[in-house]
Amino acid sequence: MPYLANGRVWPADSSARPCYGCDTRWVHKGIMLNQRSRIFVIVLSISLATLTACGHSSQGVSATPKDQAGGSPIQYVKVERQTLPDTLDLAAKIQADPTKVVRIFPPASGRVVSVAVKPGDQVRRGEALAVISSSDVASARSDFTKAKIEAERAARAMDREKVLFEHGAAAEKDYIDSRAQADEARAELARAQQKLDLLNVSLSADTDRVSLTASTDGVVLDVSAAPGEFSKSLESANPLITVANLDTVWAVGDLYEKDAAKVSPGKAVTVTVQAYDGREWSGRIDSISGAVDPTTRTLKVRVTLPNPKRLLKPEMFAAIHATIGKRQALVVPAAAIIHEGSATTAFLRNGEKSDQRSIVVGQAVDGKIEVLSGLQAGDEVAADGAELLKGAPSE
Repeated sequence: MPYLANGRVWPADSSARPCYGCDTRWVHKGIMLNQRSRIFVIVLSISLATLTACGHSSQGVSATPKDQAGGSPIQYVKVERQTLPDTLDLAAKIQADPTKVVRIFPPASGRVVSVAVKPGDQVRRGEALAVISSSDVASARSDFTKAKIEAERAARAMDREKVLFEHGAAAEKDYIDSRAQADEARAELARAQQKLDLLNVSLSADTDRVSLTASTDGVVLDVSAAPGEFSKSLESANPLITVANLDTVWAVGDLYEKDAAKVSPGKAVTVTVQAYDGREWSGRIDSISGAVDPTTRTLKVRVTLPNPKRLLKPEMFAAIHATIGKRQALVVPAAAIIHEGSATTAFLRNGEKSDQRSIVVGQAVDGKIEVLSGLQAGDEVAADGAELLKGAPSE
């Protein structure tokens, strides 16, 4: 702290102290100083302190991106005019080929004993899917047994009449009657056997149960039965099990009547599915329905697609894209488009500032997006690093 000596206030610096008995001199680090020297020492000390403070301050200031040559993370590109394919997009759904869908109904009324599959299971042709216990099966088996016995009896009676007729011990009429009865019995046996085959019941099995089997390789789409339920074969409107072969599927789209002249059967198209972003399937239009739906005012367009890996599932949302010409359009890189909720914007260079501009975009082609309104050819928009400008003040 400063202190009082010789009638003066002296600084607390230990290197400068008063010379007792002398009003005009200081002692600075053991050196006697006069008034002019004291002023020089003070000015020199202040200058050194200022330089030291400036040196420390300069170390704490970082250079701005503008001071760094080529160091700005934001790159601007010009809005260009480019030739784009004019594409007709049709909303569609993936469907199983109806000719390859098998709906399995119970061949006889009865109670469901077991169900061996569930939706999504892969099944093979001839694989058992469910078992039903039915009195109709027992009745059919009984009819077969009776027909078999009757056929054997009639055959023996015919053989006996034949021997008697050959030896003159029986009339020809009796032999003809016995042969007719034998033929009738064989026909009844064939009918009973055919009924058991229709019920998928083995001739040697002794059971009242019938097994429902898959008639094709495929995927189980739906199961509408559960063990314990009673099913009526003739009155049931819904199949117990639905199996479909999905090696090929259909993409069925809606074509508005105003666009009916733009496409025709045989035209090459691509199909995209919402579930697989970025993937496309190529195909051709197989058919266009011959009548307009009176409710939706659309025509059904069908495209058959190969589906070896079963990626395409029935009822998936899809889109059919048909190229119908070319047109000129403004495009920008996809990185320049900023999506904020339902709004679409881009940052437009305006001198030293970047103005956020609302725009309307169209289709995307090869990493670029069509701009329908909001920008003009030659405008410069932020592309790489455009996200850094969100929420920042204009520069």
